[in-house]
Amino acid sequence: MNPYDVVILGAGPAGLAAGLQAHKSGAKTLIIEREDKLGGILKQCIHDGFGLKKFNEKLTGPEYAGRYIKMIEDENVPIITSTFVTDVSKDQDGFSLSLVNSKKGIYEIHAKSLILANGCRERTPKQIFIHGSRPAGVYTAGTAQYFVNILGYLPCKKCVILGSGDIGLIMARRLTLEGAEIEGVYEAKSIPSGLSRNISQCLEDYDIPIHLSHTITKIIGADRVEAVEISKVDDRMIPIIGTETIVECDGVILSVGLIPENEIAESLDIKLDMATKGPFVDQNLMTLEDGVFSCGNALHVNDLVDYVSESGEYAGENALNYVKNIESKKERKLIPINYEKEKFLYVIPQFIDTDSDNKKITFYLRSREVRKNARIQIMGNSEIFYDKKYRFLKPPEMERIEMDFTDIDHLDAIEVIMK
Repeated sequence: MNPYDVVILGAGPAGLAAGLQAHKSGAKTLIIEREDKLGGILKQCIHDGFGLKKFNEKLTGPEYAGRYIKMIEDENVPIITSTFVTDVSKDQDGFSLSLVNSKKGIYEIHAKSLILANGCRERTPKQIFIHGSRPAGVYTAGTAQYFVNILGYLPCKKCVILGSGDIGLIMARRLTLEGAEIEGVYEAKSIPSGLSRNISQCLEDYDIPIHLSHTITKIIGADRVEAVEISKVDDRMIPIIGTETIVECDGVILSVGLIPENEIAESLDIKLDMATKGPFVDQNLMTLEDGVFSCGNALHVNDLVDYVSESGEYAGENALNYVKNIESKKERKLIPINYEKEKFLYVIPQFIDTDSDNKKITFYLRSREVRKNARIQIMGNSEIFYDKKYRFLKPPEMERIEMDFTDIDHLDAIEVIMK
């Protein structure tokens, strides 16, 4: 079996960018996509705001995906769609993948390296423990978006949105434009979860109220949603007894968080970071399993698609570098990147491979709380390598920091500090 150098799982923005970069760099590349069309979630994101950093333009999701799809087609990057990966196993020469599709049935391919670009999925009602029956009219924000933007159906006429994630905010605006009434957005946290620009453009511009420190405690209805029970929550987000109110509606839209898709990573016993729900990686975006890379929302949930594509390009380039150096590859020397968990939600990467030729590192991090006039420092070898004051740090808005340790002869553990 003639192996591929790089196989990418997923043809969303991360997978397309990874496949394009690996192919252009000379790798024998294959992109595998389970859907029949490329682009991932971008196909249904018809709002604009994509590509501001990558293309210096304000594009819709389909337009952004279309740019990459055209580049993929122009470069003749091999892609197979409507294909599922049923099993992945590691062997001495790389990875064996079992695939299934309607044309070839079940068959196997071999890869010297893998890039996991599977994206993420939405949390469901049962994952957040909402009481009540299971009537029609309860949707995740992504499902509601698919109904409206792809199928042309209006899923409800008067709805309540639980959670202030970006897709939920965008759907509040979208449903309003289609004639639905949004009774309100309810958020259990004391601060919104979405980007500030979406709070402004999707709620404030349309006079849609947001109720912080509130949650749905019960869905009411038999065949169809008839109402929801809303309760205030305390500092620990536990409903306060006696604060219940009933809000009539025929639909509930859930925007309560995203979870990276990492079933394949788990099947390879790749260790996941519970803070991100994605794999631990080094500065090359290689997981703790040699030859397996992770990027995009499978690594951590990004706030901008431009960063998803950036990580895909980075993974594609580094996967090929790994393949080129397989014969001479030494065991990695990983040192941890430590951070104050009470102040940061997460910091990526979690390790630095001091044996790697690549000493340029892009850090992605999120503050755990809203902070004003905070200072972030990156330290190592008893030195301060990075020191910057931020006017605001907000959990929904990821910070990106570029560092170059090329001229540093030796690195001990790196620490990220907030003051």
